[in-house]
Amino acid sequence: MAVQATQMTEGNIAKQILLFSLPMLLSNLFQQMYNTADLIIVGNFIGDNALAAVGSSGPLIYMLIGFFQGLATGTSVLVAQAYGGADYKSVGKAVHTSIALSLLTGALLTVIGTLCTPLILRAVSTPEAVFQESIVYLRIYFSGVVAVMVYNYSSAVLQAMGDSKSPLYILICASLTNIALDILFIKFFQWGIAGAAWATIISQTGSAVLVIIKLLRTSGPHRLSLKQLGIDMPTLKQTIKIGLPGAFQNTSVSLSNVVVQSSINSFGAVAMAGCTAYQKLEGFGIMPVFSFAMAMTTFVGQNIGAQKAERVQKGTKIGMAMSACCVMVISVFMLLFAPQLMRIFSQDQEVISYGVSMLYTIAPAYLFISITQAIAGALRGAGKTLFPMAVIMLCWCGLRMAWILVGLQIAPIIRTVFLGYPISWIASTVLLLFCLKKLNWFHRTGY
Repeated sequence: MAVQATQMTEGNIAKQILLFSLPMLLSNLFQQMYNTADLIIVGNFIGDNALAAVGSSGPLIYMLIGFFQGLATGTSVLVAQAYGGADYKSVGKAVHTSIALSLLTGALLTVIGTLCTPLILRAVSTPEAVFQESIVYLRIYFSGVVAVMVYNYSSAVLQAMGDSKSPLYILICASLTNIALDILFIKFFQWGIAGAAWATIISQTGSAVLVIIKLLRTSGPHRLSLKQLGIDMPTLKQTIKIGLPGAFQNTSVSLSNVVVQSSINSFGAVAMAGCTAYQKLEGFGIMPVFSFAMAMTTFVGQNIGAQKAERVQKGTKIGMAMSACCVMVISVFMLLFAPQLMRIFSQDQEVISYGVSMLYTIAPAYLFISITQAIAGALRGAGKTLFPMAVIMLCWCGLRMAWILVGLQIAPIIRTVFLGYPISWIASTVLLLFCLKKLNWFHRTGY
């Protein structure tokens, strides 16, 4: 059988991880580009209130879709392990079940998101100055969330097969489309914040269509057949078993970020705009973290499937080192040019000041999030999703929220909110290093 995928069970480990990670890194770059394009164009052509509205919507979106995206981890692990073990029949079952699941969860999110938008915005103390614009943006976004789900699950399949290039090419198309539509809808059509939302939805729908076409045309065991599309219950149960911890993790972390956003919102629209600008820059700064984490999930998954424990151990250490080195270089650059980077989003000095303050507080700790995510990615590849979930929920959710709720009573300044990130990242790194050392995790997840 001709397989359009990459085996990571043989050859030079560092080279394989790097070659897989680079397209992933570029994919994340273009993902950030078309998200950031909204903010740059919105901030410069509409104003800081609109910039704050788009930024405050981010944590809410991630909170609602994060649960279902976490379930995609189950798909990724099942496909990687089955492919590494040459179990092509199980690969096919996982693919068709995951795509059907993405359609169902996307439809559910559309209903929940559009109906509950005002209630959610009130719950996180969105200021009146940006409330109506936030409603417009969120409701349009959720009207097209099915495409987001389809793309994420389909990309998880491709990446688990070792194909990180196809998602890159698709995201290049999507990001260029988004930027062009942003300029058209906002600058020329004068649609305001609704134009930014529609540009995002149209580009995401395009990426979903392209990735489905890729799966329909591939000659590998992950080929999609519309006639076979449906839920295989044993596969769904295994997907949920593996993916559910990641789903809960994503939801809890997103919830903690909503608490953070709510705390930032209490400092006013200018603070919201400045922090939104930083958060988009952070997306670029920690891109390698998630690229290497996905590489570790695929690498470990395939090698666990092939029963190569020694290669798994060695690859995990190499992946951690590569991720840490890459993100440290980026963080130094961001620290050196912080004010200049903030001016990309706004010329308001107060907005820039908030963004720079957040960057100076958080960027030095990128090293710790890189180690946390590399270890978590490796454990997920082995199907051990419970351990990273427990640690990340404890630190990124419990510890972070406790720090903010208690800290603001003692020192009611916005930097107290910012410190919640590095503190929670350091704690999760320490605990996951302990898990990595103590766990016996070198076996394939059964079907």
